[in-house]
Amino acid sequence: MEARTILLVEDNPSDVALTRRALTRSHIANELVVARDGEEALDFLFATGTYAGRDTSVRPAVVLLDLRLPKIDGLTVLERIRADERTRTIPVVVLTTSDETSDMETAYALGGNSYIRKPVDFEQFVEAVSHLGLYWLVLNEPPPAKR
Repeated sequence: MEARTILLVEDNPSDVALTRRALTRSHIANELVVARDGEEALDFLFATGTYAGRDTSVRPAVVLLDLRLPKIDGLTVLERIRADERTRTIPVVVLTTSDETSDMETAYALGGNSYIRKPVDFEQFVEAVSHLGLYWLVLNEPPPAKR
């Protein structure tokens, strides 16, 4: 079984470090690819820019997507993921500090699989990441990748 990559789309270095610590603490050893803005996330997913030539048949098991991103915002990234046949079935978990009802409604309308507000407390965050890992990386059976 191939290793299942997690794509974390997050521009805040503290939140990246916090997510890494939470994954480690939850015994989730999957490779973590970090995209620091929406453009980099799309480059990774579609093998363009700095990721040109990447094998797109190796898809992330899950995308953890912040909404407030430089260059291209998270909702636009989600919209582009869902618009392309190659990526539309990749699970996307919106992981954000936004508690705006409109952000949540839009994320679900665009095809987000889950919407989680980042807990401020580290222990709560570790627990949330642990549940995410268990569900999306162990229990969930994704559809076969389209080539």
